[in-house]
Amino acid sequence: MKIAIVEDDINMRKSLEIAMGGYKEFEVIAFKNAVDALKKLDDSFDLVITDINMPKMDGIEFVKELNGRFEVIIMTGNATLTRAIESIHLGVKDFLLKPFEIDDLIAAIKREDKIQKVKKSAPKRKKSSSTEFLGSSEVLTKVLNIAQKAAKTDASVLLLGESGVGKEVFASYIHKNSPRVKKPFVAINMAAIPENLIESELFGFEKGAFTDATEAKAGQFELANGGTLFLDEIGEMPYGVQAKLLRALQEKEVRRLGSAKAIKIDIRVIAATNANLDEKIKNAEFREDLYYRLNTIPLAIPPLRERKDEVLSIANAMVEQNCKKYGFDLKTFSKEAQNELLEYNWPGNIRELISVVERAVILSETQEIQKDELFLDVRK
Repeated sequence: MKIAIVEDDINMRKSLEIAMGGYKEFEVIAFKNAVDALKKLDDSFDLVITDINMPKMDGIEFVKELNGRFEVIIMTGNATLTRAIESIHLGVKDFLLKPFEIDDLIAAIKREDKIQKVKKSAPKRKKSSSTEFLGSSEVLTKVLNIAQKAAKTDASVLLLGESGVGKEVFASYIHKNSPRVKKPFVAINMAAIPENLIESELFGFEKGAFTDATEAKAGQFELANGGTLFLDEIGEMPYGVQAKLLRALQEKEVRRLGSAKAIKIDIRVIAATNANLDEKIKNAEFREDLYYRLNTIPLAIPPLRERKDEVLSIANAMVEQNCKKYGFDLKTFSKEAQNELLEYNWPGNIRELISVVERAVILSETQEIQKDELFLDVRK
């Protein structure tokens, strides 16, 4: 297993290298900061272990830049609830508080190693093309009914809700139930694109438009033409680009970077955010006119903690799905594990629940998943 350690403290970094060097199954590469790590990380790495408080780029921003390419374990000596929750939103598997025992870190690494081995050995399965919502509570059904009505129109939809509640699932559902269903559904995450590349990613560019533009490239607007463009984390869009987005929506045309030619577009826009856009407008971080253009039909998706009656049914459905996926006999939750699932507050919402259940299915030693195999005590 090839592991990247990102730690600015030289003593801590060297200690981890020495301690982990005693395990022949681990190949450890250490970096003194996240910027250096980003330059070297490639598909040969299996796991990233990173500190949070570092110069140049902190651990949370680093995880955002990784954009789900690697599984991540975070370690920090200055943990706050906000930072812990933010890391969970980003899909971080474990959160270790300094000082920690090296045995705790090794245990976390071995858990992840087992998960990856099971995933790699699982038979390849085709992804289902159906859009199935996890949950059937009254509050979720009300939102779904509005989505069904919105789907029949071309009105812009703004999906509001915390990370992990399923905003992209709703966006896909609206597209698949719209007259544009046979045309492309293109999703783009604003938070995952470096600020200097957002404009070229959205609108495309011509050959020679900038130093690395060796050939022309269509932007996401062109790729979505005739269909639906889903702009996730719209609150992270730089203020300067917002004006160009507004102009494209109003004029129904775009211009590639380096070109004076206008390209006509016919798209339906669905945007999503977990940010408070009203607050961003007050702070001059988000354009009010763009907000009204995107917010024709607002859909507020409730967090999982407001749908506690659904937790066990969702968890059981995910157990069944994962057992089929990995070729296991069907597993169940013990009574203590069920209580633990109900008591936990799920700051990462559906996304976190899916991750926790998949990990428990893989790591459980018997057909009954036990409370300690959920590892929710660590996340608490």
